[in-house]
Amino acid sequence: MTGHEVDRGVKNQLRTLSKENAEGVAQHLVMVAELLDVEPEAALAHAETAVRRAGRVPAAREALGLVAYRLGDWARALGEFRTVRRLSGSHHLLPLMVDCERALGRHDKALELAQSDEAANLAIDDRVELAIVVSGIRRDMGQVDAAAAGLSDMVKRINPNRPSAARLFYAYADARLAAGDTGAAREWFARAADADHELTTDAAERLEELDGVDVTDLLGDEELDGAVDTTVDGDADDER
Repeated sequence: MTGHEVDRGVKNQLRTLSKENAEGVAQHLVMVAELLDVEPEAALAHAETAVRRAGRVPAAREALGLVAYRLGDWARALGEFRTVRRLSGSHHLLPLMVDCERALGRHDKALELAQSDEAANLAIDDRVELAIVVSGIRRDMGQVDAAAAGLSDMVKRINPNRPSAARLFYAYADARLAAGDTGAAREWFARAADADHELTTDAAERLEELDGVDVTDLLGDEELDGAVDTTVDGDADDER
């Protein structure tokens, strides 16, 4: 990793540092991105080093916050996200901040933050993520109808080709299912599966569950001539 892999916005932030320090911090930030999904503890070490070397660079604080969030250290993640907001003036981390408040059990605080003026001016994909979090909060509070209603207008207006569309359709399907509307849940899980080109959700599997499809390995733990034989029960339509 050379550090040159970071995007232009991060490079601009690192210009406040000496050339040598900027290159070193960039390398740590690249490693955070590489390790976040596979070795978050190792990513944490790189993020902490980046913050020690560049504590006033928003990208470094955001990296540390994201690792803490992934590890479920909600208080630390929230603190880092607040610092990013203060240093950069950007509000793009509001959905994650609201989710941290939710995870800490502060639902009223989370909803207050979600309804702030800054939240109303987020970019579309960030607004989608925020709406998904708020829907989850409503479900936590036993407000299943409100959880679905809060997403109902957005799912009809979003372009299904947007990166956040699959997650939005999935969240809406899950909320409708929790409210007891199995038919609508099936429809929106199907739409989520169609939109999920990167396979970021298990929408296809949830759809199969609703359709009664059950895949059974007849061999169990045994091998027979190196082949695996499966039987599929049910007559569901293939939605994908």
